[in-house]
Order: sequence, then structure tokens, then C-alpha cells
Amino acid sequence: MILSVDTSLGTAAALIDTDGHARATAESPDPLGHAEVIGTLLDQALADAGDDEVTHVVAGMGPGPFTGLRIGIAAARAFALGRGIPVIPVPSHFAAALAVIEADAPNTPFAIVTDARRREVAISVFDGADADGIPNLTEPTVLVPRVDSEERLRGIHSIEVATLDAAALARVGLRAALAGRVLADAEPLYLRQPDVTVPGAPKRVS
Repeated sequence: MILSVDTSLGTAAALIDTDGHARATAESPDPLGHAEVIGTLLDQALADAGDDEVTHVVAGMGPGPFTGLRIGIAAARAFALGRGIPVIPVPSHFAAALAVIEADAPNTPFAIVTDARRREVAISVFDGADADGIPNLTEPTVLVPRVDSEERLRGIHSIEVATLDAAALARVGLRAALAGRVLADAEPLYLRQPDVTVPGAPKRVS
């Protein structure tokens, strides 16, 4: 089985078979409180999926807020480390795009849009799926003010996503692994850096 974990929006976990069929999903739409629910959701998904061996963990790499995103990635890495299995990093918007493609099969480019808070949105543009069944990213993720999003998209059909399909994330990761492709590196796609910074050296008092 393939386990996926994502905290770019709410908190979501899923397990799929190696043929891509969902075995179990567990999620919370709350954009906050990831640390409080991630363990419970993982336990629930694993219990619902049965006793088959987990061979890979797919980590949703964002875009997402700094703290929330780190919680999901840390949980995915910790689970993989404990089992001695690989982590497959996948940009979270790829999961949303695959869910759209599987449901609607659009024949024109479309944009995945997620709320970035502070009156901003994160936008990624896709155009169908490639030969490996992975959404074809045509314009990398950008962060723009919400009021400017329509102008930025220039008429491209946009789909705003409030929750993430963790099973779709797992399918993207599975297809990337089978094709020997790397869709993201180890660095998460943060929407912005945290507001809290390490203070500088204290000023000298004369």
C-alpha cells in the first residue's frame, strides 16, 4: 500500500493499493490544528486499510502555510523512517489537478487555486495529464493577491480547492515512482516565510 499525508489545506491521510484504488481515507477540513489531529487520522486510515504492508509514503509539499505544512511533512518522514521505506515528495496542487482530471477530464488548461490567507491565493496552471498519467504543469505555482487573480489567469478556467484529496495525492506519487520521476525536492513550497524570526545580536549599551 501507499500512504499519503498532506497538511497544505486541512489535514488528510489516505492509503491506496498499488493499482491506485483507495483503501482508506481520513481527513479534517480545519485549516488549523494539524498537530492535534494528524496522529488520530493516521491511526484511523491505517486501521481502515487493513494489515497490508505500507511500501511508500507520499508527502504533500505545498503550497501551504509554514507551520501547518511542516507538520504533515514531518509526520510522513517520521512514519517512513520508522518503517524504513522511501518518501515521495509531491506538490499538493498536483493532487487537486488529478482529482479534477479524473472527475471532469477538461480538454483546456485550468488553474488550481487555493486560499493563501492574507487576501492572497496560490495558483498553478495545468493542461491535462502526460503519458505517465501525471497532471501536466504548464505554469508553476505563484502567490498573488486575490483581487488580482482573474487578471493573472487571463481567462483560464479556475477551480478553487478548499480540501485536498489525499488518495489522489497518493496516486500521483505512485505514478511518479513507477515512472522514475521526481516531482519535488525535499524543500517544501511555503507560501511565505514565518513571521517570527530569530532575533539579532543584542545592541551594545555604552
